[in-house]
Amino acid sequence: QVQLVESGGGLVQPGGSLRLSCAASGFTLNSGGIGWFRQAPGKEREGVTCIYMGGDGSTSNIVSTSVEGRFTILRDSAKNQVYLQMNSLKPDDTAIYYCAAGPACSLRPGPYDYWGQGTQVTVSS
Repeated sequence: QVQLVESGGGLVQPGGSLRLSCAASGFTLNSGGIGWFRQAPGKEREGVTCIYMGGDGSTSNIVSTSVEGRFTILRDSAKNQVYLQMNSLKPDDTAIYYCAAGPACSLRPGPYDYWGQGTQVTVSS
């Protein structure tokens, strides 16, 4: 059974950092795409960043302009996890963060087949 589980969310002050984890089970994170999305109250789900893993070990990624230079997507193939490193957090980053898996890397939700349950990130003083 394919499953994605996010963790690492919480309350952080503006300017702080958090690292979210996305643990995969039922499949191996060595090919295809993993994306991070977020959804704030009253807003549509927004693609944050994604990584595409080629079968030859190559990777590529896409980063939303809203988080470029602050957020980084990382992969640990040994642990079968993908991370979202978030630095210089702002109150506007407050949202539920989701990871998703599919055949491609996209900031649109359509290509993704599997989704985690989400983890809450709150940026506030």
